[in-house]
Amino acid sequence: MNNFFTRTLSGLLFISIIVGSILVDSIVFAFVFTAITGWSVFEFHKLTNQQESVSVTPMFGIIGGVILFITSFLYASGFVHYLIYSVYGMYVVGVLVSELFLKKVNPLHNWAYFVTGQLFIALPFSLLNYIMFINNEQPYILLALFATIWINDTGAYLVGVTFGKHRLFERISPKKSWEGFFGGAVFALISGYVFSLLIPEISLINWLIFSEIVVIFGTFGDLAESLIKRTVHVKDSGTAIPGHGGLLDRFDSMLLAAPVVFIYLSFLFN
Repeated sequence: MNNFFTRTLSGLLFISIIVGSILVDSIVFAFVFTAITGWSVFEFHKLTNQQESVSVTPMFGIIGGVILFITSFLYASGFVHYLIYSVYGMYVVGVLVSELFLKKVNPLHNWAYFVTGQLFIALPFSLLNYIMFINNEQPYILLALFATIWINDTGAYLVGVTFGKHRLFERISPKKSWEGFFGGAVFALISGYVFSLLIPEISLINWLIFSEIVVIFGTFGDLAESLIKRTVHVKDSGTAIPGHGGLLDRFDSMLLAAPVVFIYLSFLFN
């Protein structure tokens, strides 16, 4: 019972912070998600550094993720020229060169995992800025991304617990079922219909496509993060959210959904 209340309260607080930061002001969003990006990159390196001969300096990854997110926010919101990305580029070069002097056991592994952390964690978070400013400023579209993820997760859990018999990907995530996957997809379609009423500038069919993109690639993101944890034999990515695990455990679906949603919206608005 205590765990139930802990999960409920921390979950409500988590959702409130995400929704509030998106809706209140873009600067608040930038501050909150800069912190989330840095912490998520830290959790990634904490996990991967448990492997033999991998010893990426977590602060290198955190600083890189923060620079990439802030740079993306400044450019996507129209504050600066795209050349601002040269700062991030030079930083990445500096981190790669640093392995020449650090005398680590396996610098190739450190290069690979540093770059992976930037691509798999920092880049998707940074692309949230482009979704936010896809057509001037669109906080409700960004909010729809997270809402669809949460609705899909809820639908998949409820249907999976009730009817789940056929395992979706038992080797990586034994509890997920095909019944839960399709149940979540139906819930997401319903949410897409609701969003079409709230944000009519995007048509119903395009909202339905948006919803299923989130379902499919959100599931892949979830499985990808589960693969990392299973590889290093841990249950959660961290303890940042009591009763729920780490930030990566809460944002795993976003990691692959956000890039594809950004590409889809770019075609849609152009």
